[in-house]
Amino acid sequence: MMGNEMMMRKFSEEFNLITMEEQMLIKSHFDLDVFQVAYKASQEIFLLSKKFPKEETYSLTDQIRRSSRSVCANTAEAFRKRIYPKSFILKLNDAEAEAAETQVWLNFAKDCDYLNSEKAISIVNEYENIIGKLVSMQKQADKLNPVR
Repeated sequence: MMGNEMMMRKFSEEFNLITMEEQMLIKSHFDLDVFQVAYKASQEIFLLSKKFPKEETYSLTDQIRRSSRSVCANTAEAFRKRIYPKSFILKLNDAEAEAAETQVWLNFAKDCDYLNSEKAISIVNEYENIIGKLVSMQKQADKLNPVR
């Protein structure tokens, strides 16, 4: 990436903006910063949840893994529906709801002493960042429409 492009990307990440230059760089959902951050957070949750007690396998462990992965899946679906603004926004809203659900499960894991407070708070804050990016994308839906 050239210097100017890198500077524009950093600026847009900091302020959750999508620039014209970024739109040209985004070829698939894998290129979206929010997808990459959510995927990384989901993988971290997966690794941490491996240490949850066996009795949580079909409840907390399953729920937290599903909701965290669903953020990525709904973001991918949204990206593919971006030519239909209402569908795009709806799927981003679904991803936002799944991110909030993940925060709830993280708090349960912390309160049940399956995660230490510092780690749980760190991941909850990461999901707050993800939610912010998803909301920003909803507000800028028209900028991601490839046929506008």
